[in-house]
Amino acid sequence: MTPTRNKTAAPASAPTPADLLERPLGARSVIGSLLLGVHPPRLPGARIVEWCTRFGIAEGTARVALSRMVDRGELTSERGEYELAGRVRELQPAQDWSLDPRPTRWRGAWRFAVVDGVARDAAARASLRQAMRRVRFAELREGVWTRPDNLPAASAPAESWSVVEEQCSWWSATPDDDPRRLAAVLFAPDSWAQRAQVLVAHVAGHTTALAAGDDDALAPGFVAGAAMLQHARRDPVLPPALLPADWPGAELRSTYARFQRAFAASLAATFRR
Repeated sequence: MTPTRNKTAAPASAPTPADLLERPLGARSVIGSLLLGVHPPRLPGARIVEWCTRFGIAEGTARVALSRMVDRGELTSERGEYELAGRVRELQPAQDWSLDPRPTRWRGAWRFAVVDGVARDAAARASLRQAMRRVRFAELREGVWTRPDNLPAASAPAESWSVVEEQCSWWSATPDDDPRRLAAVLFAPDSWAQRAQVLVAHVAGHTTALAAGDDDALAPGFVAGAAMLQHARRDPVLPPALLPADWPGAELRSTYARFQRAFAASLAATFRR
């Protein structure tokens, strides 16, 4: 059983704003990311619009984005407040799980999702690939995805599991390959760890600035925190036996928790003004 793909290592140097996220934060992303970090995910519209302006998003653009998100079922609106809804809100439990992962005991088996032999259009193939990333599976070869069998259903959005169920059949087996080697090739944990260490240092700096009352650190801190959260969601959550030494997963999550507390306090103080 020979894996055919590997991942590119993340840059070791300190990230620039352009490096932190895959794409710039537009109005919808700013709104969704802000509300995903709030429990319950609800804020007054005026506060959301005010927040968007910190990213150079005009008030009118922010209000149009709010309206469109309501039309798409991503938000509900009541008495001037907006709350996450639908598919976007369904991401929150899995996101929370990523920040406090509780994998099941690993007994050495791997799960295999094998694509059913039926014709699929490009949209279905793209949907499956996105779903597989969210359920933390890696592609062993064309049409065969796998990972150690240690994740509960709560680790990913229900919608993602449903996409996989619709297009694949499940198998369980113990690979012939050395499991540490297989995990290293398929999930590139060294690359994930390298990127995590860069983000830990970067976000810690923003946390210090926010705790010191630096209001100008809110927007760049938000971007850095979003990048760290994105990285936490990409943690393959491998069994400890398959991880490199000094795995920084716990450090990344504790750093994010400190950042989130400082960010929430600073944001609340700003909104009170």
